[in-house]
Amino acid sequence: MDGPTREHGAPDSNRVPREPALVAVLAVATGLALYLCNLLVAPFLPALAWAVALAIPTHPVYDWLRERIGHKNLAAGLTVFAVAVVVVVPFVFLFQEFVRQAANALSAAQAAITSGEWLKALEPHRRLMSFLRWAESRWDVGGAIEQAITNLTPQVATVVAGSFWAAAQFLITFFLLFYFYRDRRPLVNRVRGLIPLSRDEADEVFSRVNDTIFATIYGTLAVAAVQGALGGLMFWWLKLPGPLFWGTVMGLLGIVPVLGAFVVWIPAAIYLALSGFWIKALVLTAWGTLVVGTIDNILFPVFVGGRIRVHTAAVFIAVVGGIIVFGASGVILGPVVMAVTFALIDIWRRRMD
Repeated sequence: MDGPTREHGAPDSNRVPREPALVAVLAVATGLALYLCNLLVAPFLPALAWAVALAIPTHPVYDWLRERIGHKNLAAGLTVFAVAVVVVVPFVFLFQEFVRQAANALSAAQAAITSGEWLKALEPHRRLMSFLRWAESRWDVGGAIEQAITNLTPQVATVVAGSFWAAAQFLITFFLLFYFYRDRRPLVNRVRGLIPLSRDEADEVFSRVNDTIFATIYGTLAVAAVQGALGGLMFWWLKLPGPLFWGTVMGLLGIVPVLGAFVVWIPAAIYLALSGFWIKALVLTAWGTLVVGTIDNILFPVFVGGRIRVHTAAVFIAVVGGIIVFGASGVILGPVVMAVTFALIDIWRRRMD
């Protein structure tokens, strides 16, 4: 005897509903596609970050050229060329000179330690020499310093070897920069459409990102570059070794809020004083304290104005954390991530009030 038959059109309790199944498949496919896109984009994230960072402060130049030329492609191409000349040409020269002076400084330091000249320079200072002899009796101070320099030397070669990938990143950055100039409005509208926020809220997030990048480029990188240039100039005037190398180091340290150029010029001033060059030590100390150390307070308001001034602790976490997570591009991406986070928190707070 046959069992009860199912009427035509009646739902089957064992069948999965068609629409939820399609939604589940679509969600899985979308997640997989986003994951694969993340793998594709990850190698180009530094180029994307620097392209955006260059596009925001220099976009008025593109607007000015487009109004006078009347051709978007030509205006974008000329702007990219101008930015490339301003950025790439000095960078290539400074990089080559930096590598040369870094190698010379490391070789000179290693030779001085091996020959014992660094101890001879400190012989007039009895207390310091007695401390060094006491330290040498327990630890191989010279050997430790020499080993540190030996370990550091291959890193210079690693930097040189990575310059080819850096050159490729430069090319990709300026390739993307062209489209960020030409297609800025369509790109912004497309991103705005993907964000589940109202137009005013999305504009607030964009404004925070814009101000943060502007402040990072002009208020952090530009000021640090000026500090490094001033410090290197004083090293050159005082005839200290490796002025470009140490000026670059001071500029890089100036990016980190807690550190600064003083990490370099204070030991140099101490070395000059211990070597008997008291006038040079006093000049370097006065220059580092009164000029290099205070230029930040003068230039930041000039470059940035009232756009943004984040607390030092937040800047430290954003910059250093960004460098740890994203590498060199973290100088830009770290503050941007923090700015977006703060903007979203403010939006949530207003919605819940």
